[in-house]
Amino acid sequence: FLMACRGPPSQDERYCPRRCVGNVRSPRIPSMNFPIYLTLLVLALLVSHQLGRVLGDPTGEPASPYRQLPKAMHGTMNERPRLTVGIRDADLNGNDNRVLQAAVDYVGSLGGGTVEIGPGEFIMRDSLHLRAQVTVRGQGARTVLRKAKASTSALALDGDFGEEQITLKEAAGFEVGDGVAIWDKNAGGFHTTVARITGRNGNTFSLSLPLNADCMVDSGAQAATVYPVISGYYLEGVRVENLTVAGNQQENVHLNGCRGGGVFLYRCPGAILQGCTIRDYHGDGISFQQSNDVEVNACVSEGNSSLGLHPGSGSQRAIVRNSQARRNGEDGLFLCWRVKHGLFEGNTLEGNGRFGISIGHKDTDNLIRNNRVIGNTNDGVFFREESEGMAGHRNRLEHNFIENNGGSEPVAGIRVRGETGELVFLGNIIRDTRKGVERRQTIGILLEEKVGPVEVTENQIEAETALTDRRKLR
Repeated sequence: FLMACRGPPSQDERYCPRRCVGNVRSPRIPSMNFPIYLTLLVLALLVSHQLGRVLGDPTGEPASPYRQLPKAMHGTMNERPRLTVGIRDADLNGNDNRVLQAAVDYVGSLGGGTVEIGPGEFIMRDSLHLRAQVTVRGQGARTVLRKAKASTSALALDGDFGEEQITLKEAAGFEVGDGVAIWDKNAGGFHTTVARITGRNGNTFSLSLPLNADCMVDSGAQAATVYPVISGYYLEGVRVENLTVAGNQQENVHLNGCRGGGVFLYRCPGAILQGCTIRDYHGDGISFQQSNDVEVNACVSEGNSSLGLHPGSGSQRAIVRNSQARRNGEDGLFLCWRVKHGLFEGNTLEGNGRFGISIGHKDTDNLIRNNRVIGNTNDGVFFREESEGMAGHRNRLEHNFIENNGGSEPVAGIRVRGETGELVFLGNIIRDTRKGVERRQTIGILLEEKVGPVEVTENQIEAETALTDRRKLR
């Protein structure tokens, strides 16, 4: 490559017979040809790399199915386990969580593969517990996983931290195999325990997991058969496609989004949710916690009692794309704590009971672009109150459509609170098309007193006040 690029060598560049170098001086590389030389060198390296992948390792061994995978003592297989589940005419037939779980567990025991769920409604008395390297695929609106009616009871005895049993006052409706949640007024959030009932002795039930916290009778300790309809914990290679979750909100009590949701993932890096619909769950629609590199594509979260989309607790590099969160009880998209370096694009956040998008505690360096934020009860995009060290810095909002937000009180299209700074708002359309007193999105962008640097560029704002900058009052 070098010779072709540079032409014949000079006298000083000719090889010494006894040393594979030039006679005295270093080779001459004409400066005008250096870019061509560098380009050809890079091409040579790329071609060499691709040939190595095709032909085998540097020893010349050809590619072969017997060449082992990095984490296994076998080569790549063209055919992986596949199992069908349905109401009828499938490999496994049934209409509740047990047949679905049997299929997922079987494929998981073989190292992964695909479970295909046919049309029908499946009653869920416990989560569908995902397994590593297993894809679960339904048929969209035709495949419905419906949360069963919940039973609730106060605890008759204190549930102690680490204990693996509970004693209930009213045991009716609690059965072995059911999912169950246990909490009291001091044990919310991640301190709520979600487990499975593994045995029974009268009003005392054994649990698959120890209690995460003390649940004291004096603090209103209770148990209920509530749980995520689909859940995964500490898994890799998880994929869920084209399933519909019916949360049956009216027959269930609330489960907080740190431990539950229509779909709930905990420490499941790289999980993919594709084409799923979650509706009417008494809690969050989709919640993933402490899970990096999760992708949510073309999903719908609607009519749930809490948050529509809830990435949280250190979930970094999330991609939420072309999804919808509408008519949920709280925020459409809620970036919880330490959500960083994410991409949120092409989504619709509409008609939610609080904010369209909420950003806060250590939620930094996210790109939020090409979203539609429409008709939410409070501010369209809201940066929560945080001190400088904990604020949502360096987030970019680009080319979003923020329209007609605000219910009974006036709101802003974008509102920034706390000591949040280094934000970029570029090319957004912010407007309210309602008439007269119905207009509630009265401010385009509101920057409160403690806010740091914000770049506002090329936005189209139609509001009574385009920009309210209260930093000037400090």
